[in-house]
Amino acid sequence: MLHVVHHADYMVPRPASGSFNFDKYYLVMEELRGSGAPITEHAPDPCPREWLEAVHDPAYVDEVFNAQVPRAKERRIGFPVTTRIRDRVRHTNGGTWLAAQLAMQHGYAANSAAGSHHALGDTGAGYCVFNDLAVATNRLIAQGDAARVLIVDLDVHQGDGTASLLAGREDVFTLSVHAEKNFPVRKARSTLDIGLPDGTDDDGYMETLDRHLPGIIDSFAPDFVFYQAGVDPHVEDKLGRLALTDEGLMQRDRFVVREARRRGLAIASALGGGYGDDQRVVAARHARSMLAMADENTQVTLAPHRC
Repeated sequence: MLHVVHHADYMVPRPASGSFNFDKYYLVMEELRGSGAPITEHAPDPCPREWLEAVHDPAYVDEVFNAQVPRAKERRIGFPVTTRIRDRVRHTNGGTWLAAQLAMQHGYAANSAAGSHHALGDTGAGYCVFNDLAVATNRLIAQGDAARVLIVDLDVHQGDGTASLLAGREDVFTLSVHAEKNFPVRKARSTLDIGLPDGTDDDGYMETLDRHLPGIIDSFAPDFVFYQAGVDPHVEDKLGRLALTDEGLMQRDRFVVREARRRGLAIASALGGGYGDDQRVVAARHARSMLAMADENTQVTLAPHRC
C-alpha cells in the first residue's frame, strides 16, 4: 500500500514568467492512479505560519504570505510568488509534515510534491520557496516526535538550503549525494557531501551509496528519516549530469527504504527534482519511484524476524 499525500493546490497555472513547469504534479497522480497499485491518498492542511517562521526569516515569510516578494528574490526562485503560489507552498510544506506522520504509522509514506531543498532562511532559490525538509524536521524534533533526524538528499543538485538552515545542529544529519559540477555553483556544507563526477552510472552510484549510507545510519542513530527522492540523476534528465537508468533509480530508492526499515525507522519521501520536455515521462519516473519504495516497505515489514 502506498500512502501518498496530495492536494489540489499542488497544481497551479503556469506563471506568466519563469521556466518552471507545474504540469508534472497532476501527471504524477494520474500515473499512480492508473498503475493499478493499492494507493491511499491523504490531503494535507496548510503549514502553520509559526512553523515556517521557526526556520525562515519572519520578514521573508511575511513577503510570501502577502505575495510581495521582491523581484530580486523572485528571479532567484525562478517564478513570481503569487497568492496561488503562496497557497501551494503552504500545502506542500504541510504535505511533507503529513507524510512524516503517516510514515510513523505505516513505515513509509510519500509527498507527491515538495523536496524544496534550495530555499534559504531569507529567500527562496532554484524553484523552491520554503524548505519543507527543514521545516518538517524542526517540527518533528520540537514537538518530541523524534530526537534525531537523518535527511538523505539524493537529488542531482546539492541540498544547499537544507544544509544551511540546519547547519550546526547535533540532532540532524544532512547527507547530500549530487553531481559535483551541477547547480548550485557555490555549495553549502552538509554534514556529509558526496559530489559525483559527470556520467556516474548505476553501478558507480550504488557503490557510493552502499559505502556510506548504512554506516551513517548506524553511527548517527536517527529516530526518523526524510528522503529527498529526486529523479533528476536519470541519464535523460534535462538538468542532470549523471547517468542512472530507470532500473538504477528504483534500485537506489529500494535501497534507501530498505536500510531505514530494516532498522525499524520510519521514512518519508518528498518528490524532488525531475526535468524534461515530456512531463509525462518525468512523472512516470516519479510514480515508479514511489511505488518501488512502497513495495520495499511492504517486503521489509512482512519479512520474518530472526533470532
